[in-house]
Amino acid sequence: MEPTKADRSASSSSSTLDMQQEPEIYRSITARTHDAENNADRADPYLPYRTLSASASINEYTTETKSGVLPRPSSSHASPTDKLVTFTVNDPENPKNWSLLYKWWCTLVIAFVCFAVAFASSVVTPDIVGVVKEFNVTEEVALLSITVFVIGFGVGPLVFAPLSEMLGRKPVYVVTLGISVLLVIPCALATNISMLLVFRALGGIAISAPMTLVGGSLADLWRTEERGVPMAFFSAAPFLGPAIGPLVGGYLSAAAGWRWLYWIQLILGGFAYLLLTFTVPETYAPTLLSKRAAKLRKSTGDTSYTTTAETDRLPLRQALATTLVRPLQLLFGELIVFLISLYMSVLYGLLYMFFIAFPIVFQGPDGHGFSRGTSGLMFIPLAIGVICSAALSPLVNRHYLTLHAKHGGSPPPEMRLIPMMISCWLIPIGLFIFSWTSYPRLPWIAPALGGFPVGFGFIFLYNAANNYLVDSYQSQAASALAAKTFLRSLWGAVTVLFTAQMYARLGVQGAGSLLAGLALACCAIPFVFFFFGERIRRHSRFAVVKEDEVPAKDVEKA
Repeated sequence: MEPTKADRSASSSSSTLDMQQEPEIYRSITARTHDAENNADRADPYLPYRTLSASASINEYTTETKSGVLPRPSSSHASPTDKLVTFTVNDPENPKNWSLLYKWWCTLVIAFVCFAVAFASSVVTPDIVGVVKEFNVTEEVALLSITVFVIGFGVGPLVFAPLSEMLGRKPVYVVTLGISVLLVIPCALATNISMLLVFRALGGIAISAPMTLVGGSLADLWRTEERGVPMAFFSAAPFLGPAIGPLVGGYLSAAAGWRWLYWIQLILGGFAYLLLTFTVPETYAPTLLSKRAAKLRKSTGDTSYTTTAETDRLPLRQALATTLVRPLQLLFGELIVFLISLYMSVLYGLLYMFFIAFPIVFQGPDGHGFSRGTSGLMFIPLAIGVICSAALSPLVNRHYLTLHAKHGGSPPPEMRLIPMMISCWLIPIGLFIFSWTSYPRLPWIAPALGGFPVGFGFIFLYNAANNYLVDSYQSQAASALAAKTFLRSLWGAVTVLFTAQMYARLGVQGAGSLLAGLALACCAIPFVFFFFGERIRRHSRFAVVKEDEVPAKDVEKA
């Protein structure tokens, strides 16, 4: 057997532990990495790597067979072989074989759920003043209703993602989304600020599950070569929701008060819940095949029908411990994960800073003096930028497929950074436009248009970052993405607490230039990894590097 990456590292670095001395968690990691290297150029991060033992194989979930089973030596004495249940060729119960129309229906419903979740995070921002007045608290305390909600986005996935791998997508969707919808009611009826913040925090944790599972659901439905357009819809939702929220919230709060900002969440979230619960079935292959295996055992009396999820699953406690610890190991122990997560956190923070900055520029006494509703309209260019970039995402995907073919089906992960290297400049450009055209004497359209390049750049950066992490970490990609989401949500949550003070102290131009400068500095990150990413991955315990891999910079020269 060819040596694993950990074995190769041990021979070249005195700091690497001998494989026999490593704890079980690291043997599992290296075994997974090796499996990813040998089975595919890109492991699917949405398969249950984190909840299965190191010896488990995922071929059962990625292979269609004529007989519907894959034989393997049995781990028990009941029968000489196990019959791993698979989908049959063109199996109608395989979500990837559903009709194109139905797959698109499921995709649109899931994207709408994602939009409703993102919308709920920002719709309350236009009338923070209403909360301040009613509960007699400071603006900073009232803004905590946003902070605690967004923190839930980072905390919830650490638990809900592994639960979905054990229970299936549908139960986690239905339970968590249903709870989050119900938790909106005490927020709308809150009699004091403590009640509002507590239920808002619980709602944020519960509602984070749909955001966590959306990518996996789309991967369940679409084959890799088909995912370009569907993923564009998903990519737009997390950014389009926050852009539309202030627009709706501005007019609604002006007409009906701040409590209706929560009732609208109940209406939208309830509608999304009903659509998802009654029209989208279970899509997770391990869950579907486990149910099929149970039916076969019952109908035939043959106990050898089974699935990998049943025979090789880690104990719940161990699986949860791994999924809670692994993202933090990657975040603070992997340079690629840390810097990519830092970059995405900066972008996410900028989005939430806009919720405070836009009212200062367009609504404040030293700004254009617009109403709350009219100020919300200024988010339209940002939303248009998001939509335009989502519409162009399939073209970017098509370009990558040409690179994929050009490099023999196995391009280095750094090729995913090309869209990021091009679009990263749009963020500081948009911020500089917004900042230096925000003088009241200049037309209002000028700073509003600054949102377009920012929105346009978000999607390309977001997709490129996700794809680079997936390709670099493969079987550990789910944990890498969880680490990114965790840091991104924490930073986005706290930015709203100091944005107003920053703008008051530095002025609109100074504060905006500071943010633009920060975004400009982050532009170095994709270039660093494009030129040195292969070398960094070779010194990583978790990242995947093929023995014959050629660095991206050398590929491009060739």
